[in-house]
Amino acid sequence: MQVIVVPYNPKWVQKFETEAKVIQNQIGGIINAIHHIGSTSVPNLMAKPIIDIILDVDDLKALDQQTNKLEQLGYEAMGEYGIVGRRYFRKGGDHRTHHIHAFQSGDPNIMRHLAFRDYLIQHPSIAKAYEALKLEVAEHCNHDMGKYCDGKDAFIKHHETLAIKWFQKIQY
Repeated sequence: MQVIVVPYNPKWVQKFETEAKVIQNQIGGIINAIHHIGSTSVPNLMAKPIIDIILDVDDLKALDQQTNKLEQLGYEAMGEYGIVGRRYFRKGGDHRTHHIHAFQSGDPNIMRHLAFRDYLIQHPSIAKAYEALKLEVAEHCNHDMGKYCDGKDAFIKHHETLAIKWFQKIQY
């Protein structure tokens, strides 16, 4: 899989909305909320053109029983894939188009992702610093996704901590 960071595309919002409807129609009975996350959800932020989706579900076991329905939509089930309590699905093979990160309602990972997204939206200078880092790391990682993720890790962890504090403050 190639690591390519491209200019923001306003069509990413529509791609999310379209996919969210398809997912809702396929397994909607167990979904509490569907959120667009990741860099494609932040206006004007360059990103890998992969739509990241969070599913907030009632019960992971109920979702596990619906895996075949997501597979019918072209998703590959990856299990927890390194995050306890997550169900991860990817679509598009080496030309990835979508990722689903599903968590049971109340899992702190839901808030973490939403906080980071909203923090970047509300702090454009931090979003631009993140964009610059992504471009630099993408240029030097030789299309190695592990190296790309590792190159962003310290920035993300630092700003996720700040984002969660900021998010909790604005929620009250």
